[in-house]
Amino acid sequence: MTVLKTSMRNFFAHKGRMALSAIAVLLSVAFVCGTLVFTDTMNTTFDKLFQATSSDVSVSAKGASDSGETTADDGKPPVMPASVLGKVRGAQGVKSAEGTVFSTSVTVVDGKKDNLSPSSGAPTIVGSWNGNDARTMKITSGTAPKGPDQVMVDADTVDKHHLKLGDEIGVISAVGTHRARISGIAAFQVTNPGAAIFYLDTRTAQQTLVGRTGVYTNINVTAASGVTDPQLKTNVLSAIGTGYKVQTAKETADANQKDVEGFMNVMKYAMLGFAGIAFLVGIFLIINTFSMLVAQRTREIGLMRAIGSSRKQVNRSVLAEALLLGVFGSVLGVGAGVGLAVGLMKLMGQMGMHLSTSDLTIAWTTPVVGLVLGVVVTVLAAYLPARRAGKVSPMAALRDAGAPADARAGRIRALVGLVLTGAGGYSLYLAAGVDKAKDGSLWLGLGVVLSLIGFVVIGPLLAGGVVRVLGAVLLRAFGPVGRMAERNALRNPRRTGATGAALMIGLALVACLSVVGSSMVASATDQLDKTVGTDFIIQSDNGQLVTPQAVEAIKDTPGLARVTEYKWTKADFTTPDGKTLDDTAITAADPTYATDLRTKTVAGNLKDAYLPNSMSVHEKFAKDHDIHLGSKIAVAFQNGSTAHLTVRAITSSDVVIDQGAMYTSIATLAKHVPADKMPLDQLVFASAKDGQQDAAYKSLKSALHDYPQYTVRDQTDYKQALKDQIGQLLNMIYGLLALAIIVAILGVVNTLALSVVERTREIGLMRAIGLSRRQLRRMIRMESVVIALFGALLGLGLGMGWGATAQKLLALEGLKVLDIPWPTITGVFIGSAFVGLFAALIPAFRAGRMNVLNAIATE
Repeated sequence: MTVLKTSMRNFFAHKGRMALSAIAVLLSVAFVCGTLVFTDTMNTTFDKLFQATSSDVSVSAKGASDSGETTADDGKPPVMPASVLGKVRGAQGVKSAEGTVFSTSVTVVDGKKDNLSPSSGAPTIVGSWNGNDARTMKITSGTAPKGPDQVMVDADTVDKHHLKLGDEIGVISAVGTHRARISGIAAFQVTNPGAAIFYLDTRTAQQTLVGRTGVYTNINVTAASGVTDPQLKTNVLSAIGTGYKVQTAKETADANQKDVEGFMNVMKYAMLGFAGIAFLVGIFLIINTFSMLVAQRTREIGLMRAIGSSRKQVNRSVLAEALLLGVFGSVLGVGAGVGLAVGLMKLMGQMGMHLSTSDLTIAWTTPVVGLVLGVVVTVLAAYLPARRAGKVSPMAALRDAGAPADARAGRIRALVGLVLTGAGGYSLYLAAGVDKAKDGSLWLGLGVVLSLIGFVVIGPLLAGGVVRVLGAVLLRAFGPVGRMAERNALRNPRRTGATGAALMIGLALVACLSVVGSSMVASATDQLDKTVGTDFIIQSDNGQLVTPQAVEAIKDTPGLARVTEYKWTKADFTTPDGKTLDDTAITAADPTYATDLRTKTVAGNLKDAYLPNSMSVHEKFAKDHDIHLGSKIAVAFQNGSTAHLTVRAITSSDVVIDQGAMYTSIATLAKHVPADKMPLDQLVFASAKDGQQDAAYKSLKSALHDYPQYTVRDQTDYKQALKDQIGQLLNMIYGLLALAIIVAILGVVNTLALSVVERTREIGLMRAIGLSRRQLRRMIRMESVVIALFGALLGLGLGMGWGATAQKLLALEGLKVLDIPWPTITGVFIGSAFVGLFAALIPAFRAGRMNVLNAIATE
C-alpha cells in the first residue's frame, strides 16, 4: 500500500511532465482502436449490403465470377438464354424467379458527357429494375423505368452530381451508347458504400448491355415456405443441369465479402503497422521521461532507501507510475480511437464511399486490445528506468541529483550497437548482391531491423560526434549562446540519442519510401523512353474495352502513320513437355506492335512471332517447359479452335512493360476464333506522321469526343499519370507516418521541458550573471534544433541506405534506375529544423519566465 501511495503522489506531483507521455500513449492506442473500429464497421456495412441484396438462390451464366463481376473478352456480360428462367420456375420448392441483366463494364455520362462514375473506385452498375432490388431500394421521386427512354438513378449519385428528374444521361457499353432521361430516383435502404447504380427496364437493359433480347445475366430465385436455400439450390441444379453457376444467398454474400476482405485486410494491417511504428517511437518518449524523472529524484530515492525502502519497492514504485500512465493514456486512447474511426468514415464519405455511423461496430476485443497494448508497452518502456531507480544507493541522498551514468554500461552499449549496426549493414550488402528478388527480400528485412536497432543502441555514441559537427556548422555563429546550446545537447548523450532516435525512425521510413518511389518512377520513365516507340496510348481508365467503333474512329483520324490494336485472351496451352496449362494469358496484337514496344529478346526476332501460326514466349516460361525456337505449342483458344503455333521468339524476362507476355498476331487469333467471339481491344496504340505529333494529338482527342470512356495520352501524359499514381500512394503513406513524427515531436518537447526543470538552478545562475531572457530562449531553441537535425541526419542517411538496397532488388524485376529525390530529402532535413524550433516554443517560454532568485534557491 505504501508503494502505491508513493507512486500516486509522485504521479500527480509530476502530472505536467507525464502529460506528453500520456498523449503519446493516447495517440498510439487511438490509432490501433480507430483502425479496428473502422475496418470492422466497413465489414459490417458490406455484410449487411450483401445479405440484403442476395436472393435465396441465384443462377448466373457460365463465365461469371463468384462475386458476380461481369467482364468478358467482348466487353459484354456473360449471359444465358431466357429458356433457363422457365426451367428454374418449374423446379420444386421455387416460389418465384425473375431474370435480370446487369453489367459493371460500363461508363455513364450526363448531358455534357461528364463522367458520373464514383471517384472512390467503387463500381458503376447498370442493370434492369427487378423485385430483388426493390427490397433494398425505395423510389423517393418519380417512377421506375418503363420504356427505352427512361432510367432510374440512385439518390447518392443524384446528390453528388446535382441531377434531377428529366435530365438526360448516356449509358456507354460495348454495344454502344444508349441515351435516356431520368424518370425516377431511388434511395438505398441499406448503407451504400459508394457504388453508382442506374436502372433500365429489362428489355432496354438487354439491348443496351448485351445487344439482344431473350437473355439474362442472372436469375433471382425465392424459396417457397419451408424450403431451405441448400435444398432449393439442389432442386434448381436438377432442373437446369450443369453449365451454370448456382449459389445460395450465403454463398453469394461470402463470395462478395471475400473480394472485399482482401482489400480490407491490406488496409487494416498496413494501418496497424503504422500504429506499431508510433508505439515504437512512443517507447523512446516514455523511456526518456522516466529516465529524467529518476535522475531528478536521485536524492529523494536515496532518502527513501536510507529510511528502509528496498530496491524492489523503489522499482515497483516507478513501475506503478508507468502503470497509471499506461491506464490513463490507454483509456483516453480507446475513446479517441472511436472518434478517429468516425472521422475516417466522414472522410471516406467525402471521397464517395458512404459509411453510416449507425453501422459503427465496436467489438469487445477492440478496447481490450487497446488497453492491454497501451499498458504493456508503457510498463515495458519504463522497466529500464525503474531498474536504474532500484540501484540508487542510500548515499545518493548526500549527492546532487543526476548521478553520472555507469561508464561500463555505456561501453557495453556502444559495443552491442556497433555489432548490430555492422550485422545490419552486412545483411543489406547481401540483399544487394542476390540474383533473385525473393531471396533478397529476407536479407533486406533483416538488414532494416538490425540496422535500425543498431542505430538506436549506438545513438549516444553517435550523438557526440554528430552534434559537435552540427554545432560547428550551425551554432558557433551565435557565440556563447550557441556554444552553451551545443554543450547542453552533449551533456547527456544517452538522452540526446534517444530523443533523436524517436525522430529518426519516422524520417528513415520517409526517406526509404521516397527513394523507392522516385526510383520506380524514374525506372518506368526510362523503360518508356527506351522501349515504347508509339506516340499515343488510348485506353479506358476503368478497364472498359475499346469498341470496334472507337477503333475505326482512331484509324480515321488524320495525321496518323499507324494504329496498333492490342487484345488479350486466355487459352489452354499444351507444351512440348506434355503439360497442359489451363487459362493461360496470351496477347494478340498487330505486327506493328513489335515497333511500338521494343521488347528485348534472348532468342529470335519478335517480328517473326506475328507471322501466320507463330507466337513468342517469355524466357522463364521457355526454361520451365523446355521450349526453344521452332518448338510447337498447342493453343486451345477460349471460344475458338485449337491452333498449333510455332515459337519464333523468346522474350527477355528482364523488362517492366508487358513482363511475362506471350504474343501472337491478331490474324492468327482471327483464324481460330469466330468473328462474333473475337475479344475487344484492351488498348490501342497510335503513331503520328513525322512532324505532325501535336496536330494528331488534338485530332485524336476530337475524334474520340463521342467516346468519353477512353483517354488519349501521349508519352508525357502517361509518365505524369504514372508519377501521380505513385505520388498519391506515397502521400497516403506519409500521412500515416505523420503520427509517428508527431509522437517524436512530443518526445522532443518532453525532453526539453524536463531538461529545463532539471537545470532550474543552472538557468537561474546564468540569468543572474547577465544572460537575458531572449538569449535563454534562443539557447533552448538551438538545443532543440540540433537534437532534431541529429535525428534527421541519422534517419535520412539510414532511410536512403534502405531505399538504395530495395532498388537493387527492384532492378532484378526490371526497375534499374536508382533515383535519390534530393529535393524531398533536403526539404525534410530543413523541415526537421523547423520541427525543432516548434518543439522548443513552450519549454523556452517557460524557462524565460522563471524567477531568478527562486531558480537559484532550487535544490
